[in-house]
Amino acid sequence: MKVDIFDFDLDKELIAKQPANPRDTSKLLDLSEENIINDRHFYDLPQILRPDDVLVFNDTKVIPARLYGKRGEAAVEVTLYHPDDGIHWWSFIKNSKRLHPGDIIRFYTAQISAEQSDFTAEIIKKDSEDGVLIKFTCAPDSLGAMLEKYGSMPLPPYIKREKPLAGLWNPYNDKENYQTVYAKHEGAVAAPTAGLHFTERLLKEIDDMGVKRVFLTLHVGAGTFLPVKTDDTENHKMHAEYGIISEESCNIINEAKKSGRRIIAVGTTSVRLLESAADEQGVLHPFCGETDIFITPGYKFRMIDMIITNFHLPKSTLFMLICAIGGTERMKAAYQHAIEQKYRFYSYGDSSIIKCINKI
Repeated sequence: MKVDIFDFDLDKELIAKQPANPRDTSKLLDLSEENIINDRHFYDLPQILRPDDVLVFNDTKVIPARLYGKRGEAAVEVTLYHPDDGIHWWSFIKNSKRLHPGDIIRFYTAQISAEQSDFTAEIIKKDSEDGVLIKFTCAPDSLGAMLEKYGSMPLPPYIKREKPLAGLWNPYNDKENYQTVYAKHEGAVAAPTAGLHFTERLLKEIDDMGVKRVFLTLHVGAGTFLPVKTDDTENHKMHAEYGIISEESCNIINEAKKSGRRIIAVGTTSVRLLESAADEQGVLHPFCGETDIFITPGYKFRMIDMIITNFHLPKSTLFMLICAIGGTERMKAAYQHAIEQKYRFYSYGDSSIIKCINKI
């Protein structure tokens, strides 16, 4: 399938630099009915939901996975995206051309210079597709604390900030804003952004009306922001991400499906993990491992009835997934409507709820 099918023009002024405040005051494009578009706000979500619906959330927690360092006098910016083990991580590194296996990067912050740093990593190998494999020189059980000390939140590249060094005051409060209110299990290097719109107040309202909340975990990787560089979707390589679905969650979702209740995924990450763990009959099974599922139009969904999701980049794997759910022409028309109505796009932007029209 040609990638150009999924292209569209977007004014850069519509790219959100910070989230709505409060979070649930963001706009919500309601596509929950097949041939109707309604402009709402996210706090209107309970008006769309039914008391017997099941909402599936991704409870991954973003780690401070962006690091600033030096190799000699050369400055580098490291974004971790996938662990190989406790201290080996695959990463994307700006200015990596001059790096070689065996080189040592010394990380620094606003308060700790590279010369004073006690946090370093060795370059292990470079790969044209997978980036750079690095090995941290600290003990595995201290890596989390070192990332908290030296790292910054790994905002996507379209959200521009001054170099957000750890320890430097950030007027945007990204450490809190780029995290869902229900984040629990550390491991993501990108936020499951559909969940950023939920507030404790809204969650309580949803609970009170009888909607069931179910959690799974998919540790989102920075590869989610990588553009599709091939001309055809068949030639694109997806980066694997680690996910977990418990037996308890499977039982709740499977019973709900049997009784005809709607399964509504909060975010593309929830969809990808659900579809990875479902069999051809639409039965969900416990899952613990990696998935690199790549969903494009023509796919028949096994688990979901609707999705809550933000607005995605043109020609991205996420927009392709949305087109698979709602239909390519309808989603392109919906995005055009959103552009005309000045919806805010991408991670800190507005939201949508979309009916799945392509199911088994």
